Amino acid sequence: MTRNDQNPQMTEDQTLGPAIALLELCSIARGVEVADAILWESDIELLFATPVQPGKYVMLFTGSVVDLESAVMRGRELGGKDLVDQLLIPQVHPQVEVGLRRRDGHIDGQIDALGVIETTTVASAVLAADTALKQATVDLLELRIANGLGGKSYLSVTGEVSDVRSAVQAGARSAEDGGKLARQVVIPRPHPSLVKHL
Repeated sequence: MTRNDQNPQMTEDQTLGPAIALLELCSIARGVEVADAILWESDIELLFATPVQPGKYVMLFTGSVVDLESAVMRGRELGGKDLVDQLLIPQVHPQVEVGLRRRDGHIDGQIDALGVIETTTVASAVLAADTALKQATVDLLELRIANGLGGKSYLSVTGEVSDVRSAVQAGARSAEDGGKLARQVVIPRPHPSLVKHL
């Protein structure tokens, strides 16, 4: 089993559209109810809707921006106090989908810099990844969400030191603005023995 096997699964025939939205609830029962309601509310495609640790429910969906706005609004209304976090990204970076699907984050060789952003919610990690990737020329190594992490999520990026610093700063700021940043770090020239485990 690789480290990312516990991310929620999207089937191979599903792809992220240019616009995505995510709702994260602290109740599985309420999450299932919200997933049903947003599907009736709007013309959206549900990419995954599943329980994640620790007892939360996350749904990722795609569609037009108007339909996503309508679905998120309905999800907020019905989710009420059970809503933990949410996001709507009108033009998601293509590497976010790669990160959500990636099963093995192993890389070989030396990298110039490593940046890690750790968040307290799934939505804040996905948004931080999108923000970081749009800020600078970096590559997403891993996007790990909720399962096996006690509900936390994290992402790691690599590139030139200045780009990684800029990307991590922007991504961390997006999580911090929502009060969901746990920690951020930039490591210039990480040890080769560490790189083998990324």
